[in-house]
Amino acid sequence: MTLAALNSPVDLNEPQLSIIGQQRLDGELHVNGAKNSALVLMAASVLSRGSIRIQNMPDLTDIGTMAKILISLGVGFRLGGSSAVLTGNGLTRHDPSYDLTRKLRASFFLIGPLLARHGVAKVPLPGGCRIGSRPVREHNKGLQAMGARISIEGGMVSAEVVGNHGRLQGCSIHLDCPSVGATETLMMAATLAEGETVLHNVAQEPEVVDLAGLLKAMGARIHGAGSSTISISGVKELHGADYAVIPDRIEAGTFLIAAAATRSQLHVTPVVPDHLGAVLAKLEELGCGISPQGQGLTITPGQLRGCELRTQPFPGFPTDLQAPFMALLTTVQGDSFITETIFENRLQHVAELQRMGAQIRTRGNVAILEGVPMLSGAPVAGTDLRATAAMVVAGLAADGVTHVAGLKHLDRGYTRLEERLQAVGARISRIGATQSALLAA
Repeated sequence: MTLAALNSPVDLNEPQLSIIGQQRLDGELHVNGAKNSALVLMAASVLSRGSIRIQNMPDLTDIGTMAKILISLGVGFRLGGSSAVLTGNGLTRHDPSYDLTRKLRASFFLIGPLLARHGVAKVPLPGGCRIGSRPVREHNKGLQAMGARISIEGGMVSAEVVGNHGRLQGCSIHLDCPSVGATETLMMAATLAEGETVLHNVAQEPEVVDLAGLLKAMGARIHGAGSSTISISGVKELHGADYAVIPDRIEAGTFLIAAAATRSQLHVTPVVPDHLGAVLAKLEELGCGISPQGQGLTITPGQLRGCELRTQPFPGFPTDLQAPFMALLTTVQGDSFITETIFENRLQHVAELQRMGAQIRTRGNVAILEGVPMLSGAPVAGTDLRATAAMVVAGLAADGVTHVAGLKHLDRGYTRLEERLQAVGARISRIGATQSALLAA
């Protein structure tokens, strides 16, 4: 056993990915439906007694967890291929269990639709990846402005509509920061509120626009999604709908970054280029050619050089691709600088990249990278979803064998990643248990 293995944080009995690096990728990778969009669309099903058919659903453990939460509340759930039908006419509860919700931050989004539908909700404070403080103050402040009484005790948030016959009241709400979760929670709550709600300084992410698309298909009256101000005119009830999830921009970005790290020409589809504008601009700045082809993009890496990037809310560079992009930058010529502005603990992958020979220094929320000719395979572990994806990117680029642990994180956001990468030439395999199916999480 090597010294690196002796000092590794990896539990050798834990399922891992084994990657033999330095293999060129070639062909086409298909992008699944967006996880962060699908989760909130599932939460929106609570707003209607009718059936909501959601197409292009990704097969992920997070999706399975959300399905279990909804089923526990009385929502009907039926899966067929990549489509799911959710029916809210059997909704009987307003208090999802702690054991299920602690695993999934997106479960807190249910407080808005439950409060709008029932006039009462009791939801545990959210869990998810430990990448920094992600308070729910903006959610609660907005719901209070709409007439809800909020209390927090023992890790539970209890909300009840005070007066107005148990119905939320439309109003003007200004978010202190453009939180995606708060924007989505308040949008859903406002669809059944009395009167008009105007949300100012809201998130502009594609997932917010996707939620608005489903809500409008259900009969909601929403204007301005994708801008900094959204107005919602409340209706008395919403009906069923048929809707397809947008392609996952973070998965698409990860594939493009993996192609650049392995200096491979690769076609990634489907992709909405406007959803990845900042990422595509950085890849081109590095020296990659990006060309549209059909519904996707073909990336052709050239002589790559360092760059500076700063994570920002959409349309800026997404924090969810900061870690994979850092793995890429460790392998390019020259110096690079990354500033993480969204989450204070989202540089935990630096130590694992250093284990593989990366030259990285950190100063607070800034990482300074000096590109090295080659990373070296080593046992590493991902500390969160996107950090684990970064380890996979690094392993694909490295010389030798890399073992990546932390697959419980990876499987929350990427469906059977190793099988899909194998199909385009990667030498990667899973050691241990296979990825959980949708409802086996």
